[in-house]
Amino acid sequence: MSSKSKGWGGEVTMRNVMSRNWAFLLCFCSFCAGVLFTNRLSMVPESRPSRIGAERIYSEPDGCNQKLVIKHTSNDSPGEATNHVIQELNKTISNLEMKLAASRAMHESVHNGSPISGNLKTLQSNSKKKYFMVIGINTAFNSRKRRDSVRATWMPQGKERKKLEEEKGIVIRFVIGHSSTAGGILDKAIEAEEQVNGDLLRLNHVEGYLELSAKTKTYFSTAVALWDAEFYVKVDDDVHVNLATLGMILSKHRLKPRVYIGCMKSGPVLARKGVKYHEPEYWKFGEVGNKYFRHATGQLYAISKDLATYISINQDVLHKYANEDVSLGSWFIGLDVEQVDDRRLCCGTPPDCVWKAMTGNICAASFDWRCSGICRSVERIMDVHERCGEDKNAIWNARFSQ
Repeated sequence: MSSKSKGWGGEVTMRNVMSRNWAFLLCFCSFCAGVLFTNRLSMVPESRPSRIGAERIYSEPDGCNQKLVIKHTSNDSPGEATNHVIQELNKTISNLEMKLAASRAMHESVHNGSPISGNLKTLQSNSKKKYFMVIGINTAFNSRKRRDSVRATWMPQGKERKKLEEEKGIVIRFVIGHSSTAGGILDKAIEAEEQVNGDLLRLNHVEGYLELSAKTKTYFSTAVALWDAEFYVKVDDDVHVNLATLGMILSKHRLKPRVYIGCMKSGPVLARKGVKYHEPEYWKFGEVGNKYFRHATGQLYAISKDLATYISINQDVLHKYANEDVSLGSWFIGLDVEQVDDRRLCCGTPPDCVWKAMTGNICAASFDWRCSGICRSVERIMDVHERCGEDKNAIWNARFSQ
């Protein structure tokens, strides 16, 4: 019995030794395989860096399509090549977004039978043109005399306006929607005025003072669909503008993709009902007596192409506050946007703009703060133009270089 037990114990010991040997051998083989696999992953082919450094990706337009073309160079480092690739891809994405927004705006306008559908010919003729800036002059049905006073002062007419578009890339239009009764007497009067002057941009929008925020969204969406410009400007019809000076200001910021230019302010949030500029949603800005976030005053401001495209793409979800300039500023909160505060865009009327012109600091825009525009602009804008306006040849001699 004892000998049997002894034999059984010896057999178990031998099996244990063999199991440990096999386990050690398997562990050693696994270790070697792991080392070999890791070394192969860490190896970089010698030819790879030179290939990356010798290629750039460019975007070439082909109608409605975009082609990415690889071109070889010999001097770029891998880091520089990567930056070029990212920049070109960003430009391609931006261009595609703009075309998408333009197509959507025109599709919706035609589908809804809105006045903007009459601008389809304008879209087709301008589809391949590049412009410097589009200036939209906000106006209303009862402001015919204001429009005529602007036409008689700082806004070129007829052949000169066409020349301004072709030679300087500056488009100027009065911006107006339609009445609550489409096709009524107000709309017919505007249509007759457009036939005579040809300087109105009709929007798919019902006019009303409390709807200025909605009108602003529609304006930028329509403008970016019709004209491919670097900047889009909004100005009121009771403000005097010096075009050459405005162009020089904007040209300094041409290389900035997302820029918001104007006279920045941060006024009080008015909670009391019945006062001018009352803010019904005052509670969103904290305690009573708080101020708004920083934004450009509404008499004149400019935004770059990327921001106008952003508004067009997201117009259905952008919130509208009671005041149009506050709404515009709120749309850019949270975005990587550079705000430019330039006080030449909010000069006073004489004598303020006269003194500044005498010192060589010509104003781009002049108005009276107390009236949120030129007080009695129909009677006074000619005087402002004669005393504070730039030379009549300034716009033709100006060069808007980067």
